[in-house]
Amino acid sequence: MKKLKGAIIGSGYFSQYHGDAWTRIPQVEIVAVCDKDEQKAALFSKNFGINKIYTDLETMLDREKPDFLDIVTPPVTHKSIIQSAVSRGIHVICQKPLAETFEEVLEIREILKNADARFMVHENWRFQPWYREIKSLLEQGAVGENRFQYFFKMRTGDGWREDAYLDRQPYFRKMPRLLMHETGVHFVDTFRYLEGEITEVFANLKTLNPNIKGEDAGLIFFRFKSGCTALLDANRYNEPFHENPRFTFGEMAIEGNKGSLELNHKGKITVKPLGRSLEKLPFKPSSNGFSGDSVYHCQKHFIENLFTDSPFETNLDDYLKTLQVVEAIYQSHYEGRKISVSKLDLNQLSKSKSKI
Repeated sequence: MKKLKGAIIGSGYFSQYHGDAWTRIPQVEIVAVCDKDEQKAALFSKNFGINKIYTDLETMLDREKPDFLDIVTPPVTHKSIIQSAVSRGIHVICQKPLAETFEEVLEIREILKNADARFMVHENWRFQPWYREIKSLLEQGAVGENRFQYFFKMRTGDGWREDAYLDRQPYFRKMPRLLMHETGVHFVDTFRYLEGEITEVFANLKTLNPNIKGEDAGLIFFRFKSGCTALLDANRYNEPFHENPRFTFGEMAIEGNKGSLELNHKGKITVKPLGRSLEKLPFKPSSNGFSGDSVYHCQKHFIENLFTDSPFETNLDDYLKTLQVVEAIYQSHYEGRKISVSKLDLNQLSKSKSKI
């Protein structure tokens, strides 16, 4: 079996899920890890059986000549790392947020235009198994051919303390745009995956914890090209009424002309056809890895499509549509009005880092 040589940059909290997933993809061999903190890189290499560690990216890329690079570092570093990799013809899979501003994302697109390498955003949310199952159910007409409304309620409860987000991701406290830029973007992309393009948004965002810089709560209304609407009720401050808020990150309901569908916090799916009894599906999500093993499925998609030279679901051109909706949400909040996504003034908003 042919294997692709991979390298990882970043060995912090979330990279552990990446490392675990790569060990379970037989077509991949991770040959090196890079981190400015040599001790963190050494521990990562020990945990995942990686032979070489580096503290300098350029040295790692030149010596190891990997087929692809997995970027799991803060957004401020992404553009320069992507430039270093693709200039050497190395394929890239990169964690989100992709950059600090939309303007910088467009600069990354320019870098990629003439590169002899492929690029995918590590947007693993749509790869959560319940959403793949729900997508299949919707295509089969489980709630009808016309969807009326999506609703998602998220409460993670990791943002109310003075030391919000703890040691896991303490940099969240300093992010000027938090809820939608870092977390809500997942839901925007998932809504697009399930229902199609979003044409209009109206948003109200809040900062509930005075010890953080960005927003940690919001109510966001979406209108789709299909005519369907959605409401995202997201809050990282208050706690949920169950023990594992980081599995599904909340509950979803979808209503259509022939019935309704619900996703609960355990990843269970229930369908209620109009005039008929509840149908509890036998679908059982994986408890491996992160959130239904979505990191594994995302990375597996990357590798399979490298081998077949097929389009990535979250290629940059497609993901720009998700990011444009996120920018529209911020503009809606700042201006207190409904925003048409297609008429968004990106040049004005992309540099904004104002406190909510």
